[in-house]
Amino acid sequence: MKKIRGLRWQILALMMLGTVVNYIDRNTLGILAPTLKEQLHFTTEQYSFIVSAFQLCYSLMQPVAGYITDLIGLKFGYAMFAFVWGTAAALHALAGGWQSMAFFRGLLGISEAAAMPSGVKTSTLWFPARERSIATGWFNTGSSIGAMVAPPFVIWLSLTYGWQEAFLVTGALGIGMSVLWFMLYRNPENHPRLTREEHAYILDGQEHAELPKPSMKRVLVKGKFWGIAAARFLTEPAWQTFSFWIPLYMVSTRGMDIKQFALFAWLPFLAGDIGCVLSGYLSPFFVKRFNMSLVNSRIAGVGIGAVCMVGPALISFTVSPIAAIFLFSLGAFAHQMLSSLLYALVTDTFEKQDVATATGFGGMAGYMGGMIFSLIIGQLATTIGYEPLFACLTVFDLAAFAIIALVLGQRGGKAPAPAANPATGTAD
Repeated sequence: MKKIRGLRWQILALMMLGTVVNYIDRNTLGILAPTLKEQLHFTTEQYSFIVSAFQLCYSLMQPVAGYITDLIGLKFGYAMFAFVWGTAAALHALAGGWQSMAFFRGLLGISEAAAMPSGVKTSTLWFPARERSIATGWFNTGSSIGAMVAPPFVIWLSLTYGWQEAFLVTGALGIGMSVLWFMLYRNPENHPRLTREEHAYILDGQEHAELPKPSMKRVLVKGKFWGIAAARFLTEPAWQTFSFWIPLYMVSTRGMDIKQFALFAWLPFLAGDIGCVLSGYLSPFFVKRFNMSLVNSRIAGVGIGAVCMVGPALISFTVSPIAAIFLFSLGAFAHQMLSSLLYALVTDTFEKQDVATATGFGGMAGYMGGMIFSLIIGQLATTIGYEPLFACLTVFDLAAFAIIALVLGQRGGKAPAPAANPATGTAD
């Protein structure tokens, strides 16, 4: 079988495609929220319960999904979860009220919980340590691309065929992704198209001994894990707010109709894509330019992202809906920058066999934070308004940076001498 140079980048593209589909399925509800509130007759508070059903199930399932993925492997684990999440997304079409919608939302949360642990594990298995921030940045762009594509696509489906059909079509994408992943994915040691030189490059600097089984205990006893988990708890409410509450806010408070919103809704997520990609290259830049250690270079990028999260805090000072969209865009850029680097820090902190498990537990903390904040929005948005709540997101991210710097920062950490880069299509 013919070998492919730079195969790891094609595997990364496959995972990025899966993340795109994942976020299209995930964001369909938020995009249709104004329509569903009218069609299914639920309140803002009840909508927060629907959103929280997903977040609770997602958060509790992430460690389990991560552990299962570590245990049975990426090929079978990701394919299985993608098939279930596609089916769950399609079942939203059967909802007749907020309770049934919340049930299907919870099922989606259970199955989508494997997405990010699988992505981080793919970066760990297919990339050497010095390239993992780039890999996680690129695969994490899938979340922003999916969220960017979803508004015009889902609104077009809804206006053309109906909201039920929008859920059916987007759910079918998840099922298709399951089949594609199962057909195309292999681990590096089993992939017939991987060159010997690229396999050696991937393994450079990694442990070659037989790895023990994944262990939840080994993850939870590490103090550094709790620093990452605290940061995820504080930062994840931002992305959950952008995904589930921007459409409702822009229509109900800023006076946009659903067609107008579709014209501008993609902008925050395009900015998020830029943040994802930039985050991957910031780390190598800091290592080379300032001789930082790998971990400290990630933390420096997290700090830049936290400072850029000023955007949501300024929304209350603007009258124009378009200006509000641009401030959301700055926030999305900032969040995706620091979020990608938090994932990269997991690959620096844990062994390969525990990466998906650690990512799952971190995701659990993040989505618990997102769920609590969504419930707060549901309770307070109609009394104090959305804008003071958006300002809290800026404070949360700055606090997360302080925690990461304190717990994971390496004092006096210097970069090791760079290894030689073979001509295998690499991006040092």
